[in-house]
Amino acid sequence: MQLNVTQKDDFFILQVNGRMDAANSVQFENECMALFENGMRCAVVDLGKVEYISSAGLRSILVLAKKLRSEHGEIRFCELHGMVEEVFTISGFNSMFAIYDSCDAALAKRA
Repeated sequence: MQLNVTQKDDFFILQVNGRMDAANSVQFENECMALFENGMRCAVVDLGKVEYISSAGLRSILVLAKKLRSEHGEIRFCELHGMVEEVFTISGFNSMFAIYDSCDAALAKRA
């Protein structure tokens, strides 16, 4: 898994590439917590290049979401396709989080 981070206005854009599973979900968590400690409060997580997500990956997302919300932050998701979109639907994440077709749409929407 690779995590590419950019910033636009108040949002950190986290583009995840590869697999989010037990082998690397801790890496995602640690990198996100470091960003949080450095001021990230609003995030758009781009999952368009994620080929697989397991329950460990979902857990890492929940950890990040809980941390952001505890500081009145926000998390949005974009570019869900295939298996990742299906897992979000089955797990109920699609009703818990704001999901957009594109990163631009996620950034344009005002809360």
